[in-house]
Amino acid sequence: MNLLQTLIAFVFALGTLVIVHELGHFLVARLCGVKVLRFSVGMGKVVFSRRFGIDQTEWVISALPLGGYVKMLDAREQNLEEVPPQDRQREFTCQNVWKRIAIVAAGPVANFILAILLFATLYMHGIPEPVAKIRIVPEQSAAYKAGLRGGERVTAVNGEAIELWSDLRWKLVQLAVEKSSARLDVSRPDPAHSTGALLDTVTVPLDGLAPEDLEGDFLGQLGISLARPPAVLGKIVPDGPAMQGGLQEGDLILAVDGKPVVDGLAFIDMLRSSANKPLQITGRRAGREFTASVTPEGQMQGDRIVGRIKAEVAMIPAMVSVSAAPVEAIAKGAGRTWDTSVLSFKMLGKMLVGEVSLKNITGPITIADYAGQTARIGIVSYISFIAFISISLGVMNLLPIPVLDGGLLLYYFVEVLTGRPVSARFGEIAQRAGMGILMALMLVAVFNDIVRLIS
Repeated sequence: MNLLQTLIAFVFALGTLVIVHELGHFLVARLCGVKVLRFSVGMGKVVFSRRFGIDQTEWVISALPLGGYVKMLDAREQNLEEVPPQDRQREFTCQNVWKRIAIVAAGPVANFILAILLFATLYMHGIPEPVAKIRIVPEQSAAYKAGLRGGERVTAVNGEAIELWSDLRWKLVQLAVEKSSARLDVSRPDPAHSTGALLDTVTVPLDGLAPEDLEGDFLGQLGISLARPPAVLGKIVPDGPAMQGGLQEGDLILAVDGKPVVDGLAFIDMLRSSANKPLQITGRRAGREFTASVTPEGQMQGDRIVGRIKAEVAMIPAMVSVSAAPVEAIAKGAGRTWDTSVLSFKMLGKMLVGEVSLKNITGPITIADYAGQTARIGIVSYISFIAFISISLGVMNLLPIPVLDGGLLLYYFVEVLTGRPVSARFGEIAQRAGMGILMALMLVAVFNDIVRLIS
């Protein structure tokens, strides 16, 4: 069932992005007066086709669902002597260079516009997300040395206000790529007043992160993680270890075998590593401390045994839902799309000079996996996934590789500068080289996918 859901989510996402990309080319070609012969979703053999419109454009679905194309009237591909005289002026290559640039650039631009609209929709809807509050910080970590201790709520990064954990992570990713420092404005609990807060600023250096750190939990490398609620017990399963040990719903767990419990996640970790071992638990109930002896029941999980006491433990972090008016949402969507695009180009540049590993390149298998995962999480996560992939598709197509839109744009800008088009011979050689580069990138991506799948 999960495999089917993953396939459906992947095909829908990819199909949507391909249609939007090719519609960009199609609509601008029509606006520029170029005749479009075919609009294809998919590559290879045609499995379905219909003709519509004044130009009788052929709309087709092709066998290989990994791309698409718009075929225009083009003297390089067909004999214009067979074309009616009234259509010859609508041939692509005879258009002025700025029209050709507009037609080619329209595909990636359409992907960026789609991402902006999707992000704007999410911002208008309001997304329940964890607040930017930091968990207890490990000693010797960069965050601890910078002055963070845990319990702080981050309100701004380098002067830019934030509220959500995702915003904090995003800003730190951008700064980590630049090997810069993060100046965090934080609100920390005031020990003198239970309801008060102290404002402070700490600077966390990010230049110590290695390129491979960015591929995983780089926040964990810094000692920063999302704050979790205290270890408060919820529903107790009858006759389970928790009930047998005398624990009750609403108990606040303070310590296990004398070791302080910082939150619900830490308590669960302690239980999981103590299968079939008696534990002395200290807690607070109705304002009074108590102790109980509980032995977590060992259960197989994967290839190891973990301990469980069959009781719910509070794990959901503090959440907030932030929504925006339409104009503000579109502005925020445009900002997020711009930042993501710039970061993508920077990452690609760092790959070229060896500062970032090629392991960051992903292929269709990983994308399909993420499509399935986000679809199972919910519509908000799935829409966010489509927005990010749309940006990635736009960025990829702007790379100056001859077989991509970016390669064609490079040709046309050379034509603008020199006043004459790139020679057919040079174009043919560049096409072959570009195809080789693209195939090499695909091989790297598929190899990375297989390694991730195996590991």
